[in-house]
Amino acid sequence: MQERKPTFPPGDTVSPIDPDTIVGSVTLKAANLDRLIQFYTQVIGLQQIHGDSTEAVLGAGTRPVIRLVSTRGAKQPPFSTTGMYHAAILFPNRHSLAKKIAQISALRIPLGEADHLVSEAFYLSDPEGNGLELYRDRPREEWKWVNGSVAMATDPIDWDSFLGEIRQEDPDLSNPVAPEGTKLGHVHLKVADIDDSLRFYHDLLGFDVTAHLPGALFVSAGGYHHHLGMNTWHSRGGTPPPEPSTGLLEYSILLPDSARLDQVIDRLEAAGTTVRGEGKAAYIQDPSHNQIKLTVPDEM
Repeated sequence: MQERKPTFPPGDTVSPIDPDTIVGSVTLKAANLDRLIQFYTQVIGLQQIHGDSTEAVLGAGTRPVIRLVSTRGAKQPPFSTTGMYHAAILFPNRHSLAKKIAQISALRIPLGEADHLVSEAFYLSDPEGNGLELYRDRPREEWKWVNGSVAMATDPIDWDSFLGEIRQEDPDLSNPVAPEGTKLGHVHLKVADIDDSLRFYHDLLGFDVTAHLPGALFVSAGGYHHHLGMNTWHSRGGTPPPEPSTGLLEYSILLPDSARLDQVIDRLEAAGTTVRGEGKAAYIQDPSHNQIKLTVPDEM
């Protein structure tokens, strides 16, 4: 039986996704599991929640942020393929982010930086080339909205002010462990087509569009600046990576409870989207073949 392509409602009949929807964690395929565990624990400061010789779940406290799955023979994919642009780890406050960035700088790991107005962000890659953003949010009352779009920029960081957050008497200045409350804030994807992504993430799933730029789209739930970003800067018309590859296996979207999850699944199935799984976890693919796990918090 031929698979039916998803259909989408007209834009003025979009059913918004629940405002308490967030992203949960990302799962990455690892060529060298031990090396990535070492990086994410000793450099980024996540803790190993559980794992074995084939996978590891890392997070802050008991909250998963990144899951690593050992993948035999995996190679770094071409940048022109679809997948993950970066995973963005949100620190609970400016002070904790400043300490982490000082620690990473002391290791001489190259960092990019940007003041996005809504946040202060720093960029790096893990040992297998996966992009990471480490950031902190400014208070929501400081965000500016213009005609329904959130104002963001790529201004330079005020380093004097930022590093002024660090006090020499901080008792845990040398402690690499990320504080409780550190979580996955958003996921930025490489996609093949922005219009297809808009129809899927906004028209079908019901995320709000917070910014729509040439070659890029940002969407969120509940008035956040963005839970998901996507761009075609290098991947326009691209295809998924050849396997076995490192990089994104899946990321999760967390609905508040099973009732809201079922509503989204019903909407997807009515549109002809292939949905796998049952109970409190369902698996779908976006138009660029990025896999998504739809679930609820206790099933992360």
